[in-house]
Parts: sequence; structure tokens; C-alpha cells
Amino acid sequence: MPDPNAVNSMFGRIAGRYDVANRLLSGGVDIWWRKRLIRAVAAHQPADVLDLATGSGDVAFALADGLADGTPITGMDFCRPMLDEAEIKQRDRGGYEQITFREGDGLNLPVEDASYDAATISFGLRNMADRHRCLSELHRILRPGGRLWVLEFSQPYRWFRPIYYAYLKYLLPIIAGIVTGDKGAYDYLCGSIETYPGHEGIAAEMERAGFDAVECHRLTLGIVALHGGWKKPSA
Repeated sequence: MPDPNAVNSMFGRIAGRYDVANRLLSGGVDIWWRKRLIRAVAAHQPADVLDLATGSGDVAFALADGLADGTPITGMDFCRPMLDEAEIKQRDRGGYEQITFREGDGLNLPVEDASYDAATISFGLRNMADRHRCLSELHRILRPGGRLWVLEFSQPYRWFRPIYYAYLKYLLPIIAGIVTGDKGAYDYLCGSIETYPGHEGIAAEMERAGFDAVECHRLTLGIVALHGGWKKPSA
């Protein structure tokens, strides 16, 4: 599992160029992935949302744009430089008073039990040192009947894997190194994608953490998966 201190340091180093690298390396498809996530969350009409591993805040801003006006959104991350980028964007854009950014560790969320109606984590679960603990924490902070959505890289369709892994191993780190000046960070990120479980494995992990009615939608030839889980109300 990833080392938390190394992950924190890595994201701190690339925070200033993280958004640019994401757009370039995904060919802009990451915007569509977020739209699929926001559409799923909006259908639930949550009273409030925790966006864990919020990074530079892209999902938090998209939630604010896609949910009912004024829906409270907490963007939480344990990397201060990434949160600094999110807060700069919040000041520059204006009109996002419903978003609060705060520091917090996904393995020990500084949140009371049953505090949120919905939670999201996008491209952050695979960086957790203990996925079960993180998912269990997200289950704990949801109210009964609340929902979690996990948007994350996954294992692509079998026929596409050789092409995809060649891109991850050889081309992506070179491009990312030019854009961010930190090729090593993207060597790690590529490795974390390759060793991450497929969509069925993550569905099983969510169920072990207590989530019911877990669903999965595979996106873009399976390289990304959007999982949804429900915290069953007490009998």
C-alpha cells in the first residue's frame, strides 16, 4: 500500500501543475468523467456532500455547479499545497461560498458520525494506505440512507490493456515530467493504477466496508470506474 508521507510529499510537489497535467494526459476526458459523477450525485439530491481527496477542488466546484443552489460542500484533503490551489481557485472564481476546504486524513476523518448525506472520492482511493479503513470511515460519516461515489482508475477491457499499459509505462511519465518537472511522481501514479484492483474487486471492498446496493459503471474502455454504494438505514 502507498506510504502516506511519500504521497503527501509527491502531491505537494506537483500541486501547481496538477490541473494542467490532468487535462493534457487525459485528453480532456477527465471533464466528462466528472460530469458522470456529478450527474449521479445530483440524482440523489443530497443535503450536503463531503468530497474526500479533493485535491485542487475540481470535483468540489463541479458539485457546486451541478447540485441545488447553496448545497453545502466540504472539500477535504491531507495535502496542504493542493488545498492552497483549491482556495486560490475559489477566490479567483468567486461565488462558491457553499464550499469549505479543510485538511483531513482519509484514514481518520475529523468528522462526527452520520454528518453527511453524500460523499465522493475521485482518483484518491488508490492512494490510501488502507483502503478498507478509508471506506469504513466514509461509511461512518454518512447518515443512514446516505450514498458514496468512488470515481477511480480501474483495469481496462482485456483487449485494450497492452495499449493502455504501454501508454502508462512509457509515454505518460515522459509527458508528465515535461509538464510538471517531476517524472518520478507520475512513475508512482502509473504503478498505482496498474496494481489497483479491477471494478469487481473494488465493489467487493465497498461491500466489506458496509455499503449495500453497490453499483458500477465502467467508463472509457474500462480505464475508469464509477462505483456507487448505499448506507442502509437502521432497522
